[in-house]
Amino acid sequence: MAIAKAERLMNLALCLLGTRRPLSKRELRGSIEAYLEAGSDDSFNRMFERDKDDLRELGLVIATVENLDGETGYLARRDSNRLPAITLDGEEAAALGLAAKVWQQARLAGAASGALQKLRAAGMPEAEDSYEAHHSALEPRIPVHEAAFEPLMLACRDRRPVVFDYRKANAARPEPRHVEPWTLECWRGHWYLAGWDRDRGAERVFRLSRITGRVRSRAGSFTAPVPDVVTVRETVETWAGETATRSARIRLRTGCGYPLRSRAQSIRELGAGWDELEIPYGHGLDAWLVEFGPDVVVLEPADLRADVVERLRAVAKG
Repeated sequence: MAIAKAERLMNLALCLLGTRRPLSKRELRGSIEAYLEAGSDDSFNRMFERDKDDLRELGLVIATVENLDGETGYLARRDSNRLPAITLDGEEAAALGLAAKVWQQARLAGAASGALQKLRAAGMPEAEDSYEAHHSALEPRIPVHEAAFEPLMLACRDRRPVVFDYRKANAARPEPRHVEPWTLECWRGHWYLAGWDRDRGAERVFRLSRITGRVRSRAGSFTAPVPDVVTVRETVETWAGETATRSARIRLRTGCGYPLRSRAQSIRELGAGWDELEIPYGHGLDAWLVEFGPDVVVLEPADLRADVVERLRAVAKG
């Protein structure tokens, strides 16, 4: 669906840019296959108006001209749609080059590399050697190992509902979830999807590593309003355990659990290969502690200890 629309927008843009005189709706409909396949005049008119508005939102300047016969025509003059010369200093060029190296996933890395090559062809200066010498040792990476990442990223971009099988941390088997995806967030090295769960009628956060099988797109529009970006990010942080409301005491095997140690409010050596940590306690901490297996023992509070034990038993049962 998204590919078909992109192709239609591209064809319309080429028609408007490639003519020396304004083209009427009738002429545009006869030149673009997707418009020819429109079932009725009303369907074509709605499609054309949406496409024209989308192109304008993307930055294409479309002039509306009326000819001597009173017929409205459309034209995208090249002089009004020409980008200015790219002027970047060495530090800006280095920053763009570093940004292009962030993504590890092959498909995204290829797109970033291609964009960088086009900028360099347009005159962007190369990064200076002194910058590379200082920063090449610390090269940022965004790891993306989950197969669900790319289809969900596209679904968030195109506002398309999706269906996937999801296994909760304390469940033995996955179950189907019908979701209107809002955004993807990376937190503690894991990717999360925030969106509207249609079956539960509420917003939910899903960890991508727990999505099994293929992500399937569904036709139709969203049924729930999409909140602003800040709200979604706060939701992801809350469900992942970022928002701490109290503290927990755990025993941690010496030399293990460095992510836990980095968040600890205090660390005390117990001896015999164990340390005692006080860490912030918020939603999702039980699921995180389970990942450390026998290297972690929850001391208090009792409800956190019970949640961790329940999750471990569910894992043991398979």
